[in-house]
Amino acid sequence: MPKDIIINLEHISKSFGDKKVLEDLSLYIRKGEFVTLLGPSGCGKTTILRLIAGFLQPDEGRIMMDGRDIAGIPPYQRPLNTVFQRYALFPHLDVYDNIAFGLKLKKTPEDEIQKRVRKVLKLVAMSDYEDRDVETLSGGQQQRIAIARAIINQPKVLLLDEPLAALDLKMRKDMQIELKEMHRKLGITFIYVTHDQEEALTLSDTIVVMNEGKIQQIGTPADIYNEPVNAFVADFIGESNILKGRMLRDRRVAFIKHEFDCVDEGFGEDVKVDVVVRPEDIYFTTDPEKCQFRARVNSCTFKGVHYEMWVDTDTGYELMIQDYDPYPVGSEVMLYIDPDDIQVMKKERFANVYEGEVTGEGRVEFLDAEFECDTEGFVKGDKIRVEVAFENVDLLDHDDDATTTGNVEFILYMGNHYHLTVRTESGEKIWVDTNDIWDKNDFVGIKILPKDIKLSKVKDDE
Repeated sequence: MPKDIIINLEHISKSFGDKKVLEDLSLYIRKGEFVTLLGPSGCGKTTILRLIAGFLQPDEGRIMMDGRDIAGIPPYQRPLNTVFQRYALFPHLDVYDNIAFGLKLKKTPEDEIQKRVRKVLKLVAMSDYEDRDVETLSGGQQQRIAIARAIINQPKVLLLDEPLAALDLKMRKDMQIELKEMHRKLGITFIYVTHDQEEALTLSDTIVVMNEGKIQQIGTPADIYNEPVNAFVADFIGESNILKGRMLRDRRVAFIKHEFDCVDEGFGEDVKVDVVVRPEDIYFTTDPEKCQFRARVNSCTFKGVHYEMWVDTDTGYELMIQDYDPYPVGSEVMLYIDPDDIQVMKKERFANVYEGEVTGEGRVEFLDAEFECDTEGFVKGDKIRVEVAFENVDLLDHDDDATTTGNVEFILYMGNHYHLTVRTESGEKIWVDTNDIWDKNDFVGIKILPKDIKLSKVKDDE
């Protein structure tokens, strides 16, 4: 572990009622680093910030700062400050008094306060605004004042909880540049929370991608974008073509029913994998010898900097391509992908697998529901392993013929089908491959035919 660590979270868990928000999470942050916690709503990123700030206490684990356990130290005694999304400025105070508030509480001499207020106003490009009423300022100006109030106390760490979310697009982009410059000038540690992928890529030294209370990947913006470790990261960060593949051998992979050279090794031979190809990494060619596969353009949309095209490959897959030159809808094109631009990932799972119990002849319980299936060779009360292929789960838009129900939680398009994560009514997950179009949060019935439920004995080490 590096020596320049300022914050170290060790095996942190946190629940609110029955909902576990963080589960055995460990993370260290270096001095002077700009770290962004990135993920969808409810993934636990703001909870981490509040734990570091002292507004919450972990259920398990400890938080170290400069090698010291800070449990029990109240927020106002911790050497850090927080910038909130809603600014939290005092409406009855002018700009100067808002910024100086913390120093006045500490009974800092007035001449020192004036000196430091002017310094931070200059830093946030708000000189000559010290007498203004904060309610007369724009959203961007108010956020600058909130940042100035936080950094005037010279904290070791600045916590920023989606501070730009309330700003319009142009203001947000301008403030991103200013925040990056502030970080460079101040040299202190920034811990930034956002669900905006572009913002994270623009600002960060290090990005921590989170989902459901767990860290999915930690890396530089380039690492996260170019080498995602799983399908969630690949889908969440930027646009991606995520496809089922098969690693034939080192440096050779098959997907979209074609074989390609790649740079990945160590997966083994004839192994199922997932493959990511970014839309900008699929190239058009007029050279038949360079062509790896052919396709037909079915849409072409101008996106300002590039054209976004969807093409149907000669093997029945749909891919997104981004290019500076447009190709007319209906045109036949030749395409290729460089080996360096193919990212191979280990599959997280190959089927739905659950622990279950035989509840009677021809009946088994799993997912907190009872399903019909062939139980020959088993007796009532047997603990069993249940396996269901992704493609053998039927989703219904009603619950009349369903065994259980749930809500669509995550949707991944994989070129010729959708891979869905469904959260059942009991809180468990089931994964589904389907050609049907569903929306996130759709309520669905879940039906599995008896012939598609495979049972096996639970091994002693399971």
